Amino acid sequence: MVESSSGYKEYVAGLIAGVATVIIGHPFDTVKVKLQKHNTEAHGITYKNGLHCTARILKTEGVKGLYRGATPSFVGMGFESSLLFGIYSQTKELLQGGVQSSRPQPLVIIPSAAFSGSIISFVLCPSELVKCRMQVQGTDSLVPKSGRYTGPLDCALKTIKNEGATAIFRGGTTTLLREAIGNAVFFSVYEHVRYYLHLQLKSTSSDHSNLIGMGIGIVSGGLSGIAFWSAVLPLDVAKTIIQTSPDKSSSRNPFQILNTIYRRAGLKGCYTGLGPTFFRAFPANATAIVTWELAMKLLGVRHD
Repeated sequence: MVESSSGYKEYVAGLIAGVATVIIGHPFDTVKVKLQKHNTEAHGITYKNGLHCTARILKTEGVKGLYRGATPSFVGMGFESSLLFGIYSQTKELLQGGVQSSRPQPLVIIPSAAFSGSIISFVLCPSELVKCRMQVQGTDSLVPKSGRYTGPLDCALKTIKNEGATAIFRGGTTTLLREAIGNAVFFSVYEHVRYYLHLQLKSTSSDHSNLIGMGIGIVSGGLSGIAFWSAVLPLDVAKTIIQTSPDKSSSRNPFQILNTIYRRAGLKGCYTGLGPTFFRAFPANATAIVTWELAMKLLGVRHD
């Protein structure tokens, strides 16, 4: 638990954590987005699984293909992570009213996390729209070459030119729902797992080395990431479809889209991309938490 607010330092730590997350997690995200786009269409390329999709990308585009759309992801994720951790830490401290508790408090954690998740959705939505549109236009894409983007800026400008200024926020409601619900789950799991692991280690050993602290960060961050995506992956599937659909008049109601997918492919269809998402969730979120906690320590912010 963050015991003292240090203003900008919490945001700087979050920014560093976001950059580290993209480096580790973006290739998995590219595979997830391709699966969500192509495997949910009635007529289109179908990948057997995440490994098949990864192999196709590496064969046709090389490692560069796995980092397609990484530029908006670095910008968006860095800014988003900075806001997420900073707003969460300071909102939690505000709700606690200066009274510190040794145990996690769900009535403080959940609203703080949901609020910070809602705020970052306004940053995430346009950056993820550009990222997703870049990711799905690889060699295997059904998008004709004449309609492809040369880079993130080209993608953003063409989206606004062809679909209007508000198009860059397509999927905004779905992104807000995903982030509010997902982060409430993420930080709840993180705070509780971290608390009980520290409690268990204190009762068995008095030696609390940096290595042990890093181990706790890996476990709590990794499990929190898996919990996040277990809770909101169907919303993420709907968001990908909303943001990458070439039809301006297509539905933007995530529940209507998920209902269509469910009728066609069952519950499995609503969890398209589960494999690469879970493979990404543990290492990427473990990296985010360990980096955040280490940055907080280096910046002199107490996090006991």
